[in-house]
Amino acid sequence: MYATYWQLHQNPFEGTADPAFYYPGEPHQGAILKLRYAIENRRGAALLCGPSGTGKTVVGGMLRAALDPDSFPLVHVVFPQMPTAELLCHLADEMEQDTASGAPGTRGSIRRIERFLAASAEQGRHPVLLIDEAHLIGPPETFEALRLLLNLEVDGRPGLTLLLVGQTALLPMLQRMPALEERLAVKSLLRAFTERETGEYVAHRLQVAGAAATIFEPEATAALYGFTQGVPRRINRLCDLALLIGYAEQRKKISADHIESVAEELVAVAPE
Repeated sequence: MYATYWQLHQNPFEGTADPAFYYPGEPHQGAILKLRYAIENRRGAALLCGPSGTGKTVVGGMLRAALDPDSFPLVHVVFPQMPTAELLCHLADEMEQDTASGAPGTRGSIRRIERFLAASAEQGRHPVLLIDEAHLIGPPETFEALRLLLNLEVDGRPGLTLLLVGQTALLPMLQRMPALEERLAVKSLLRAFTERETGEYVAHRLQVAGAAATIFEPEATAALYGFTQGVPRRINRLCDLALLIGYAEQRKKISADHIESVAEELVAVAPE
């Protein structure tokens, strides 16, 4: 709606994880480097953790794009909140991509997973099992089942890399399960952007969207950081609304006062 007014060819602050808008900041680049190390060196497990809105999905998407799918096939679980036996069956289905021949029960699921890992090893492939929203995993038995998958070794090494991705609530859960926590080859904890990184992030997304002139005044960027504390999702939401209201009010640039009024409006309409 407002893109033409600001002389942009698309909205710069959409909430999707479009790789074209990826800002290679230190938190995300560092996380990708660590996780690639764990996967490419065929370590058993790794952790990506961070508060809501810090960009875990973005990191996962960029990591996936960086990996050769022929060498590192990815099995992605986006909803792990299910009984253990059901989760194992789901994993086996995703790995084999053929549910017709699937043996029933936990024992059958494990055999199917073993078969997939053996076939992958013969082809020189190392699968990656990415569990998204891992903090939603309920009973400890499910974590234990995932840990036991790491015992399915090929030539003395784990047959897959388990990548747990979740919010910070996942950390104390893992501390109560030392047998799994000790298997984590790397732990990557995402942080929010600094004030400098916040400004660079906003400028980067505007540039990708086609901005040829300065839209956010320097003071506006400082105010933006103050209200969002550098959390990318909050930055996107506040900037998007600021550009929309700025268009409606026919502003020439986005000022600190404008950011403040928009932030107050967001708080006013937030549900209790």
